[in-house]
Amino acid sequence: MSAGHSHEHPADFSWAFAIGIGLNLVFVAVEAAYGLLADSMALLADAGHNLSDVLGLALAWIGASLVKRRPGPRFSYGLKKSSILAALLNALLLMAAIGAIAAEAIRRLSHPQPTDGETVVIVASIGIVINGVTAWLFARGRHDDINIRGAFLHMVADAAVSAGVVIAGLLIQRTGATWIDPVTSLVVAFVILWGTWGLLSESVAMTLAGVPKGIDSAQVARALEKLPGVSAIHHLHIWSISTTESALTVHLVVGDDVDRDKLIRQANAYTHEMFGISHSTIQVESAAMNHRHDCHGPGEHGHRH
Repeated sequence: MSAGHSHEHPADFSWAFAIGIGLNLVFVAVEAAYGLLADSMALLADAGHNLSDVLGLALAWIGASLVKRRPGPRFSYGLKKSSILAALLNALLLMAAIGAIAAEAIRRLSHPQPTDGETVVIVASIGIVINGVTAWLFARGRHDDINIRGAFLHMVADAAVSAGVVIAGLLIQRTGATWIDPVTSLVVAFVILWGTWGLLSESVAMTLAGVPKGIDSAQVARALEKLPGVSAIHHLHIWSISTTESALTVHLVVGDDVDRDKLIRQANAYTHEMFGISHSTIQVESAAMNHRHDCHGPGEHGHRH
């Protein structure tokens, strides 16, 4: 058996988290204050969502920091899965915010109140700038790390939501219709739900040790089966160690004349270069040994790819 490990350190976004949290905390206070002054449910809903994003950014920052902890006797991979838990908590936090926004918007539809459209437009316009700048801070890491992508998507969604609130404010100024504000809040909730669902499903899959998104286990199996000297494979497992690293274990069945060290090096290179798997643990078995296992019944060894 041999283990191949490629330790790739994720980019440091500490400065982006610090700036993003600072900007959004200031904006939440301003938006909530003017939401109360203008009696705008749309502004208050957006402020509540932005507050959840501040908490989400803090969670993502904690997760990104814990990933850097060194492995120890109890946590042999370190605390790499903390970034997955941060992404999951982030998604759950947003789902809670969606429920709160939708409930209050529905209440306002039943009991409509006048809204200051001009204040709504001005404050929400500032929100577009704040959220756009914060999203830009995380843009370069969005493809490689679901934790960073969660922060990026939140900020992009916020910018879009703020744009919707601006449109609502303009319509209120033009028509004076009181239903526009709570309806806009419901649209806000739907946009957040749409953007959050992918993050939630992917983080749940990672938590349950599912095959990481972007890796096809059947393709991995076929690539390993094509290696010189490999007659079969079994016990193939692929899972996420963190939001940026994945791991693999597999048994390769080979003939007695195969250079096993060379085969293991090739298999490690295949899994890393072709599929981006950074931690590979590979066991090589002789065909005769594998045949004896099969004679005793499938059991664990009944898995074939």
